[in-house]
Amino acid sequence: VKLVESGGGLAQSGGSLTLSCAVSSGTVKIDRMGWYRQAPGKQREMVARIAPGNTTYVDSVKGRFTISRDYAKDTLYLQMTSLKLEDTAVYYCYAPGWPFDYWGQGTRVTVSS
Repeated sequence: VKLVESGGGLAQSGGSLTLSCAVSSGTVKIDRMGWYRQAPGKQREMVARIAPGNTTYVDSVKGRFTISRDYAKDTLYLQMTSLKLEDTAVYYCYAPGWPFDYWGQGTRVTVSS
């Protein structure tokens, strides 16, 4: 399984960005996926998760971020609006696996005032 993020960059406070994660899973079926982020000096945290019929968000992004998945394009998205300075972080695409989970290389999002 290979996960490749794109779409990060510089945005102004109040602006928007959409992250994409291209999924190459071969014969591995992936039902659940998510976005995590790690800000400088902080631990990695879950931002949003998606499973069939269900989405979950960390409280700090509820109402501002939307996670979605396009199975036809094998792509996971994270639409981010009303960006805040505290959204600055490296964002990682994630999928649970066994014996280890799958992670992308990360895409950096920087929000400026």
